[in-house]
Amino acid sequence: MAGQLNPHLLLAVPLAPLAGSAIAGLLGTKFFGNLVGRKISHSATILGVLIAFILSCMTLSQVMDGAKYNATLYHWMTVGSLKLEVGFLVDSLTAMMMCVVTFVSLMVHIYTVGYMAEDEGYNRFFAYISLFTFSMLMLVMSNNFLQLFFGWEAVGLVSYLLIGFWYTKPTAIYANMKAFLVNRVGDFGFILGIGLLVAYAGSMDYAEVFAKKAELAPLMLPGTDWMLITVACICLFIGAMGKSAQFPLHVWLPDSMEGPTPISALIHAATMVTAGIFMVARMSPLFEMSDTALNFIMVIGSITALFMGFLGIIQNDIKRVVAYSTLSQLGYMTVALGASAYSVAVFHLMTHAFFKALLFLAAGSVIIGMHHDQDIRNMGGLRKYMKVTWITSLLGSLALIGTPFFSGFYSKDSIIEAVMLSHLPGAGFAKFAVLAGVFVTAFYSFRMYFLVFHGKENFGHAHDAHGHDDHHDDHHHGLAPGQKPHESPAVVWVPLALLAIPSVFIGLYAIEPMLYGDFFKDVIFIDHHAHHAMGELKEEFHGWQAMGIHALTTLPFWLALAGVALSYFFYMVKPAIPAMIKQKFSAIFTLLDNKYYMDRFNEIVFAGGARLLGGGLWNIGDKGLIDGLVVNGSAKLVGLFSKIVRLFQTGFIYHYALVMILGVLGFLIYFMPLPFAK
Repeated sequence: MAGQLNPHLLLAVPLAPLAGSAIAGLLGTKFFGNLVGRKISHSATILGVLIAFILSCMTLSQVMDGAKYNATLYHWMTVGSLKLEVGFLVDSLTAMMMCVVTFVSLMVHIYTVGYMAEDEGYNRFFAYISLFTFSMLMLVMSNNFLQLFFGWEAVGLVSYLLIGFWYTKPTAIYANMKAFLVNRVGDFGFILGIGLLVAYAGSMDYAEVFAKKAELAPLMLPGTDWMLITVACICLFIGAMGKSAQFPLHVWLPDSMEGPTPISALIHAATMVTAGIFMVARMSPLFEMSDTALNFIMVIGSITALFMGFLGIIQNDIKRVVAYSTLSQLGYMTVALGASAYSVAVFHLMTHAFFKALLFLAAGSVIIGMHHDQDIRNMGGLRKYMKVTWITSLLGSLALIGTPFFSGFYSKDSIIEAVMLSHLPGAGFAKFAVLAGVFVTAFYSFRMYFLVFHGKENFGHAHDAHGHDDHHDDHHHGLAPGQKPHESPAVVWVPLALLAIPSVFIGLYAIEPMLYGDFFKDVIFIDHHAHHAMGELKEEFHGWQAMGIHALTTLPFWLALAGVALSYFFYMVKPAIPAMIKQKFSAIFTLLDNKYYMDRFNEIVFAGGARLLGGGLWNIGDKGLIDGLVVNGSAKLVGLFSKIVRLFQTGFIYHYALVMILGVLGFLIYFMPLPFAK
């Protein structure tokens, strides 16, 4: 029997991290005179997230028994017939997201105690990450567009603070401003989509808007021959392109590595970048009505999945390799959305959250062991010095490349199969992209793994051949001659071990209920007559064991195996080959090294255009028209008139008498009738 969800306990889920954030951010910083120390700050924030996680697990358990909640908690105001409210919609999709967000956030909080131990902004960082958790929970629990937009903007704002956490670094300030501006581009489309739906549906409540989808379906955008629902869905997805870093709005995410490693895990694993995927899945009743929007989503996701993976091949910063991996995997999720496999996209979102958080935190552990050197060319042979970090990194990498029976395999292979069954026009390119992406992902993932944990030890030299890439991190120091790496403290490696468990096992337990069971019943809507990929996948599914065994004979498995083998051959057996390829194909390497010149294009076209437009408005509009003509021009006109008037103010009585006589004479002439007038 379905239990009843307690609204007070649901409200405590986002408010507990908010309370912890307030304690650390107000009482633990200079704002209120550092009234509490580090121990109280991290204890309060960890306790807040722990409470949120426990309550989220309880909620998920009740939801799986059939409980749901959809109600208004606070009525803000009414504008005409439009109600502005705060409310929660808690169903299986929300409950799953709540558990993923709070678990990953809890691991990041615990990990931060060790990673940020020497940082002066310790309390401030804990306040930020707890506030980030609150914002994401408000986003996923919302039942209306107003609260969705609040959470959407809140995670963007806090990510700005976190990416620029080390605000004395010019590169960090550049990165957080870049993330902020790029997300504003996406958010402009997002608010346009919300505005269209609210204008024609007359409500901000999800359920009320979905109930009117039949009325919205035949409407055209005024003044065009475009379907209203198609325009609204594409606008909503543009918002997702910003938050979930899809091409061409992906440029902010790699630079966000300027923030501390724990927030890289939080932003890129379970929170901000998955907001767009969650939003499209939540809006599935609307997106199902537009094949045009779905095709657009599929093509954008395909480009992101393949071409961002290529960039991961040439990266030497350990965090940036993982960052480009995130971009590629977000592309996979987006492709699944375009194929109407919303549950598969959300499934990959969940599995990816665990193994990607694991990989980021493992990268941070390596950075600690290497004394803040992030260049993988300066590593090698760490396996014997950092055994826990090594084994957890290996498990995360195997999950990432889709190794059979690991969590990433079940979600990633399901995406590939769903795309194969799609009949949208963009499916042809998408099929190539997701298959080629399997090989690329395996190659760059194990390139990083082999260079970091195996082979020759390249650390501890008097003059490292590759330097420390100070452009990216002021905290790069490296190991001194004779120094050896060391395993991170337990507060760092315990979260790695805990994240490794779902990275291996969550997929085989969750695939059947989430993809082919009733877990998302009445939550995600699919038009099975028009989009039948999920129906065909269900017919072909015969259990997680059979799926794993069958995968050993499929193309994706052999592509992944080839990627691993080739990376081993290139970097462990014949390390001269990559250098030779780089020299022979220098033009391609230059293109990849400059990230397809997207940053340069944005700098010249958009930033340069804005400067040109701003300069023109300043010189012509402000200086020329406003200051020059209106302000200074009116002052000069008054001055000129005053000079003329002063000529008549001589102070001599006979001059004034003459003027009076001339004035009277003028009046007489003006009013005197002419002799020939009748």
